[in-house]
Amino acid sequence: MRKNRLALTGGIIAAVFVLAALLAPLIAPYDPAQPNFGNVLAEPSWAHWLGTDDLGRDQLSRIVYGARASMQVGLVAVVLAFVIGVPLGLVGGYYGRFADSTISRLTDTMLAFPFLVLAVGLAAILGPSLTNATIAIGISQIPAVIRITRAETLRLKHVDYVGAAIANGGGDGTVLFRHILPNATSALIVQATVGIPAAIIGEALLSFLGLGVQPPAPSLGVMLSGAQSFLAPAPWLAVFPGLAIVAATLAFNLLGDGLRDVLDPRGGTR
Repeated sequence: MRKNRLALTGGIIAAVFVLAALLAPLIAPYDPAQPNFGNVLAEPSWAHWLGTDDLGRDQLSRIVYGARASMQVGLVAVVLAFVIGVPLGLVGGYYGRFADSTISRLTDTMLAFPFLVLAVGLAAILGPSLTNATIAIGISQIPAVIRITRAETLRLKHVDYVGAAIANGGGDGTVLFRHILPNATSALIVQATVGIPAAIIGEALLSFLGLGVQPPAPSLGVMLSGAQSFLAPAPWLAVFPGLAIVAATLAFNLLGDGLRDVLDPRGGTR
């Protein structure tokens, strides 16, 4: 990883976002929800490094807390997708036949809808809230996890050590969870680093549309939505939250590329 400067940079930026999310109450200089009508639409200054919004709320504090919402959705949604998708992918790839056919058809049906379209539809059905947005994004990521796990299972179940485990009397559970799943973790880790930025963008979109975090709670998507009416007099209201989304998603994508090269040298770029 040290030899891949882009991946190392992405990992550092991703770590900064995670730490900012965890330490938001200590890092944020102001209360992100407290208005200050005497300091409305203030330009960036030493008192407010990223300016203030139309209610006088500090932009830096709201971005820090918005990053916390983004990281929460990114991590929890990916965990939800893995908890459901990995067992289904293992079952489909290992047993084949009816189980594989059923799971594959269900996966293909969900993949017929673009990720963000499916997430928006599910969030609209569940109702607007951060929890429901997380569930919607997690469910939308399940098909990709199933396909990755199934592909790895199909590849690994024919290798010699799996055949030896079966010949030595190993049951299905032993083969799946002691031999196949551990050797599929590298691909799954890379998929997780790809899923997190997708979830961050999904949360921002849902909050922008009013289906995620609800005002006055801070969210990068909520901040972008509120900035629409002030693009001319106060462009910083949209620029800084937008840059935060770009930085977070790019960081995790660069980290994922680096991990792919490290964990799977045969598929790497070097």
